[in-house]
Amino acid sequence: MVAINFSPINEIVIHDYLYVNKEDLIRSRVTPAGNFPLYWCNGILFAFGSLPWTDEIISDYLKGRVHWSELQFTKMEKYQPVLELNDEEYKGSFKVRVIDTSKSMLHQSIAKWILEQEKKFKKV
Repeated sequence: MVAINFSPINEIVIHDYLYVNKEDLIRSRVTPAGNFPLYWCNGILFAFGSLPWTDEIISDYLKGRVHWSELQFTKMEKYQPVLELNDEEYKGSFKVRVIDTSKSMLHQSIAKWILEQEKKFKKV
């Protein structure tokens, strides 16, 4: 029998984060190579970028520490499986798939962290 071990991520290092409007977030996921999905969790729509796989990043990953180069997010109260953006500049519409990750403990933590950052900004 094969042993199966679950080794969850225990830390995410976010090197930059940015609140953007929904249209810009959708537009950022559209590339000539295809459209990349967005993630939705507990009222937060987001996307992230990972750092290149260097020896140090891989070592951290194996220890449960993940690095995101950037986190872009916006609020979206209700989940929608597909978002569409009509863009007059490109004379067309873009559709981007949205993955509901609300059952992910990791993404629940991210959504909570984002809301905490928003509260900090409102106090300033």
